[in-house]
Amino acid sequence: MLDTCKLKSACNLPFVYNKKINTAGTSNADVPLADPGMYQLDITLRRGQSLAARDRGGTSDPYVKFKIGGKEVFRSKIIHKNLNPVWEEKACILVEHLKEPLYIKVFDYDFGLQDDFMGSAFLDLTQLELNRPTDVTLTLKDPHYPDHYLGVILLSIILTPKEGEHRDVTMLMRKSWKRSSKFQTQSLRLSDVHRKSQLWRGIVSITLIEGRDLKAMDSNGLSDPYVKFRLGHQKYKSKIMPKTLNPQWREQFDFHLYEEKGGIIDITAWDKDAGKRDDFIGRCQVDLSALSREQTHKLELQLEEGEGHLVLLVTLTASATVSISDLSVSSLEDQKEREEILRRYSPLRIFHNLKDVGFLQVKVIRAEGLMVADVTGKSDPFCVVELNNDRLLTHTVYKNLNPEWNKIFTFNIKDIHSVLEVTVYDEDRDRSADFLGKVAIPLLSIQNGEQKAYVLKNKQLTGPTKGVIYLEIDVIFNAVKASLRTLIPKEQKYIEEENRLSKQLLLRNFIRMKRCVMVLVNAAYYVNSCFDWDSPPRSLAAFVVVEDMLEDEEEEDDKDDKDSEKKGFINKIYAIQEVCISVQNILDEVASFGERIKNTFNWTVPFLSWLAIVALCVFTVIVYFIPLRYIVLVWGINKFTKKLRSPYAIDNNELLDFLSRVPSDVQVVQYQELKPDTSHSPCKRKKNNLG
Repeated sequence: MLDTCKLKSACNLPFVYNKKINTAGTSNADVPLADPGMYQLDITLRRGQSLAARDRGGTSDPYVKFKIGGKEVFRSKIIHKNLNPVWEEKACILVEHLKEPLYIKVFDYDFGLQDDFMGSAFLDLTQLELNRPTDVTLTLKDPHYPDHYLGVILLSIILTPKEGEHRDVTMLMRKSWKRSSKFQTQSLRLSDVHRKSQLWRGIVSITLIEGRDLKAMDSNGLSDPYVKFRLGHQKYKSKIMPKTLNPQWREQFDFHLYEEKGGIIDITAWDKDAGKRDDFIGRCQVDLSALSREQTHKLELQLEEGEGHLVLLVTLTASATVSISDLSVSSLEDQKEREEILRRYSPLRIFHNLKDVGFLQVKVIRAEGLMVADVTGKSDPFCVVELNNDRLLTHTVYKNLNPEWNKIFTFNIKDIHSVLEVTVYDEDRDRSADFLGKVAIPLLSIQNGEQKAYVLKNKQLTGPTKGVIYLEIDVIFNAVKASLRTLIPKEQKYIEEENRLSKQLLLRNFIRMKRCVMVLVNAAYYVNSCFDWDSPPRSLAAFVVVEDMLEDEEEEDDKDDKDSEKKGFINKIYAIQEVCISVQNILDEVASFGERIKNTFNWTVPFLSWLAIVALCVFTVIVYFIPLRYIVLVWGINKFTKKLRSPYAIDNNELLDFLSRVPSDVQVVQYQELKPDTSHSPCKRKKNNLG
């Protein structure tokens, strides 16, 4: 169930479609259109009936958009292969003027192509009775073919007045949602009354274990399944498991829970097809309101509209410490609160809640010399503060290139190797927010209590853009917890954009890969010189080592060839593009792996280098006092009994998890702090003018 609350401004719409209201009552058409009050429109999108078929199979994949004043205020989920879809989704919309009708548009979703129009209708809000539920049936029409019957949409609506709340509106939340990058465009205006809507009230921890007896979608009798999850605007996509009907994912991720009563998690299973639209396997839902808190639930969910089951572990826990406050209210400046935070992360509480590694406080003070984004020569900047999947926003400062926010944000740290991202946007009433600049700050590089001016960078964090932002950051963490968390899988950022094909990026990854290969080539020359006896002592030492450790291993790689299919020109283009993206990503992964090993020994991140040294020292001491055969025996017993002791444990490699925290050369450049040009700052110019 999707529940959002939005405020939209007035704008005239060109034409009206037929509508039918099934509940009689006194209309509020006589309400003055210039009434300054605000109205809340609670809409439940029930279902559609006899919708138009737009796909070759005689079905459609419909979804619905709501618009007011020409702006999209709601988008439903997609119901696959159904002409009588049932949505049962809710939307809460705040409107300023009842003279603006609600515009409903229905589309057929087409993967990779333009979605097909399935019809639209208008709802005159002045005909609704206040404070009374109304069932509405809207007949869909196509303005180009007005005689065609395109089905109906059924809604339930309640219109209630919200007098005076418009005066409290001070903040704008912008979320850029694009289907290709897991998000779609929407804008959300918030007030101080609604400030809590940014703060999540709980964490939903989901572990995708496995699938059982999934439907075969490929000609070889198998599938390449993956799973998509959605809770409100939050989305997650699992990895693809090739050629199996019983996939083992073992993936864990967290969603934020904004509603105390819970919510509905929509789950869809798909079969990956290269070069063409992915096949729909089935869908299911999880009603979080039916699950008890602070307890792990094992769920075996039957896939609807398909075959098979999905096995999940779902845990609902209380929210971590996340807050937004004014600059005058600081947790660390209050002596009692500071002592409590220091006690929480003291060395004596090592084994208390291992996931709670530390505490982060960010003071977003002001920005100077921002980029001009509006035709008036000004901007309407607001700031987004992100730590992994935690995301909070400031209010908007209108018509100002030197805004002052003076806000404090607090987060709980789950991984000390996380990167704090602060992005400045320009509010735009008519479209998604414009990017003004961004900084990325690794938590381990932060100097506590120091107010610093950070030069804003471009989206790729490769070079400077115009303006600086002043931040004061404090980090308190438990070093032992942080070290232990380094050896578990890194949290995946589910709002990260998918990789796209880029000639420049492909070339850069190729050059990085070439450097790594040259290191291996040079190492091979060095090893070969040992056998050529260029240096007798070195060759003798190499001979002894090889004699003791030489083992013969043979590996066989079996590759299955997929059945060739006749593809159209467009499908071939898609297939080539996917192959190029795969090559681009593989080059990046291999090059990053080599660079991370190098940066570990280069002390790029001293904390990680010291951790590696301590681990090697501990291992050396253990090997010195305990015979190696006992160590191997204990390791083998642990390895083979792990599935028996914890059948749903997530497989991981501690060494790879450690290396995933070491930045690659590209990330080192992105995290590098640029020095501000003080000669162009407003304060410097003011002093020069006074002089």
